[in-house]
Amino acid sequence: MYSKPRVIAEVGCNHMGEMNLAKELIKVNAIFCKADIIKFQKRNPKESLTKEQYYAPHPNPQNSYGKTYGEHREFLEFTIDQHRELKEFCEEMGTVYSSSVWDMTSTKEIASLKPKMIKIPSACNNNYEILSWLCDNYEGEIHVSLGMTTREEEEKLIKLFEDRNRNKDLILYSCTSGYPVPFEDVCLMEIKRLKKSYGDIVKEIGFSGHHKGIAIDIAAYTLGAVTVERHFTLDRTFKGTDHAASLEPDGMRKLVRNLNAAYKSLTYKKEEILDIEKVQRDKLKFKEGVR
Repeated sequence: MYSKPRVIAEVGCNHMGEMNLAKELIKVNAIFCKADIIKFQKRNPKESLTKEQYYAPHPNPQNSYGKTYGEHREFLEFTIDQHRELKEFCEEMGTVYSSSVWDMTSTKEIASLKPKMIKIPSACNNNYEILSWLCDNYEGEIHVSLGMTTREEEEKLIKLFEDRNRNKDLILYSCTSGYPVPFEDVCLMEIKRLKKSYGDIVKEIGFSGHHKGIAIDIAAYTLGAVTVERHFTLDRTFKGTDHAASLEPDGMRKLVRNLNAAYKSLTYKKEEILDIEKVQRDKLKFKEGVR
């Protein structure tokens, strides 16, 4: 039996540092798209970046909001009070709030809001200090992406959660880290591998996609990914590196609709001839001996 799909609309930093835009994304999703969860990001740039990274120029200057990469990240960062405000607004709109965390300070800040889930991005899934702290101090679901991750790192991560008896709160995401990712690099069969290797150990397998379109997400769900995460924007032409790999509102709405349709359809027939078929059978079925 398939579980009902759960969709995460990841705003990330697609709010472009504007609270009004962040709230508009929450509102549009709640009213129009109907994704189950809205997810943001929390970073302390001076903690999550090395000094060299902080003061280096943005690798794509046309997408930068500052003279250095650090200034760019600071511009896009919301305070913990702003995150609290976003969480409250999500609750008003009937949507679940969540956030990714990129450093220990951000981890503790977001955990203080007691969201239902916290996400560890692929870039931080080998930060065992953060993972250990969450296992010991946070009671909700812990979601971890496995992009740009070796099998050895993957196994070490799973063992950490098992050792702390938190593996049943762990959701693992099949993921390819790229923006956007060409179809041949999405590697959907990784979902089957993760399900076979860890399906009985962790709570759930998910899929975090950075590709274009929504056809692949339906395939991911049928392969066993219960939670599907996609970046969300109001306009893919907005300034920033994530918008091009994001879904606009109509795409997100269709993704939610199509995943729910797939969920309803993934069943066996309850009887040999369904009620909907009986009328057609009486009208159309060949009747032996009748001319």
